[in-house]
Amino acid sequence: MLYTILCYKDEDVVTAWSEADDAAVMARLGRVHERLEAQGKLGPSLRLLPTTAATTLRKSSEPPLIIDGPFAETKEQLLGFYVVDVADLDEALEIARDLATANPGGAYELRPVLLYNPDPRRAG
Repeated sequence: MLYTILCYKDEDVVTAWSEADDAAVMARLGRVHERLEAQGKLGPSLRLLPTTAATTLRKSSEPPLIIDGPFAETKEQLLGFYVVDVADLDEALEIARDLATANPGGAYELRPVLLYNPDPRRAG
């Protein structure tokens, strides 16, 4: 079963990290990634640029309204996500706990994936 693990954290905290702090967090996460890859459980994952780089298309108006910036003002922002292939929610939670140990603070939201369309450029 595929789960998405959405990574939320106060981006002001993350963008204030020194290069050494960021590298240390990424190295700890890298160890979790390597283990998940070896187990065949890690699908796509990514780290997003800050919300200042976001553009929002609000589809509630005609024509849709395009706005610079994130959709919602919140304390924590979506900074990235993982797709993991696991047996059940308990296993997804175990992975989220490992990620939280590597990168404390913030929150992880876990959701089962309803539909997954792989990158067609990777086919073949």
